[in-house]
Amino acid sequence: MLKLAVVGKDVSQSDSPAIHTFILNKMGVKCTYDRVSVAPPEFSARAGELFSRYDAFNVTIPFKAGIVPFLRELDGEARRFGAVNTVLSRGRRGYNTDGFGFLAMLGSENVALAGKSVLVLGAGGAGRSCIRKLCEAGAAVYVYEHDEGRLFEVYGEFGGFTPLRAVPLMPFDLVVNCTGVGMHDTVGKTPVLCFEGGGTEPVGEQLLALCGAAVDLIYVPAQSEFLRIAASLGKKTVGGAAMLFFQAYLADCIFTGREASLAEAETYWSEWRKHS
Repeated sequence: MLKLAVVGKDVSQSDSPAIHTFILNKMGVKCTYDRVSVAPPEFSARAGELFSRYDAFNVTIPFKAGIVPFLRELDGEARRFGAVNTVLSRGRRGYNTDGFGFLAMLGSENVALAGKSVLVLGAGGAGRSCIRKLCEAGAAVYVYEHDEGRLFEVYGEFGGFTPLRAVPLMPFDLVVNCTGVGMHDTVGKTPVLCFEGGGTEPVGEQLLALCGAAVDLIYVPAQSEFLRIAASLGKKTVGGAAMLFFQAYLADCIFTGREASLAEAETYWSEWRKHS
């Protein structure tokens, strides 16, 4: 019986317990899975207890970078991205499954990336993973992050994209919201951007009317305001539910020492959609 949890600022609405339990049951593994909400100022004081309380745990906004100092070892993608979303307590080893989940989500929606122009909003924990994967997939990536220090820190780490101090009103094949704005206490809102020559304002029709498709990593609500606007303009939209499922699948493979299979993950995703 694995003792697991998801840890974040507010995970009261998280679907992670149901998803991980479903996947692990398919793998023949029993588990308990808790939601652990932690106020950011308390995280450093409480992080240590997670390792003794749980066999493993998942980390979400805003602690994907904050958990790193408490770990002894980072797996490849966690080290490359500078962010962790999956932790094995024994050995205090950190992993990142967001990149796998992101690409699997886009693949399941037949979203092509090679040679496409992509605007990424946000360069935090999940954003870093998505930026790196988009670059590796051959997209021309542009990144806007309101915290310029964070933006250029990420650019200095792995480059490969165009950092933006302001967003140009130009057509992008894909716009990806990695900010987290649109959930919890920001439901009904979109990220606020600085536009070239246009001041600061929320993302709206002015930008999304020019894009080919919109992706939001948010999964609660199922349709964020960002995606609602894009859909009202007739654009293809992709919500974050599939990414959550696919990154959870890889995390569960890590928890159980199982080799991951994209075909198996897609089968489970299809069954989960019918189940839920």
